[in-house]
Amino acid sequence: MTLIRWQPSQEMETIRRQMDQLFDGLANANRDERKIGWKPAVELEDTENSLLLRAELPGVEGKDLDVRVSRQAVAIKGEHLDNNQGEQKGSRRTEFRYGRFERVLNLPVAIHNDQLQAEFQNGILTLTMPKVKTAQNRVVKVNVAEPDTKLEGSETEDVWESDNSEPATV
Repeated sequence: MTLIRWQPSQEMETIRRQMDQLFDGLANANRDERKIGWKPAVELEDTENSLLLRAELPGVEGKDLDVRVSRQAVAIKGEHLDNNQGEQKGSRRTEFRYGRFERVLNLPVAIHNDQLQAEFQNGILTLTMPKVKTAQNRVVKVNVAEPDTKLEGSETEDVWESDNSEPATV
C-alpha cells in the first residue's frame, strides 16, 4: 500500500477551485436570468365552451408583446422597458420587473386557434379560445361468424362522448 503525504496547501487549492466553480455557476445562472428576466403570472379558466387565459403584464405596452397560439399551447413573449433609466439623479430603488420575459403554457384541451379573441387592457392580456368539440365515437356491433362466412357490422343507437381522439375499440 502506497502512503501519500497530506499537503494542506493542496487541499486549500482544491477547495478554492470548487468555490470558483460554484460562483461561476451562479454568475452564469444570473446571466441566463437577464436574457429572460421574468415570467408573467397567468390564470387559466376552463369553461364549458372555451378556455380563458389572463396574463398579468403591468407596465408592458401592446406593441412590445408577441403572442402565438397553437391548438395545444400559448406562448407570450415581450419586453418591459425601463423608460426612467436615463434620468438617473441620485439613488433609486425599484421592485418593478424590467427586461425580457417569456411564458409558454400547454393547454389542457385542443382549441380553435383561428377563432380566438384577444384583449389587452390595464396591463391584463385576456385570450378567449374556443374549445375543439370532442368527436363522438359510434359503437358498432360486430357479428362474429364462422371462418367461411362474411362478417357484417351493424350500427347501434348508442353514442358515447369521448375525451380522447382514438376510435372506439370493437
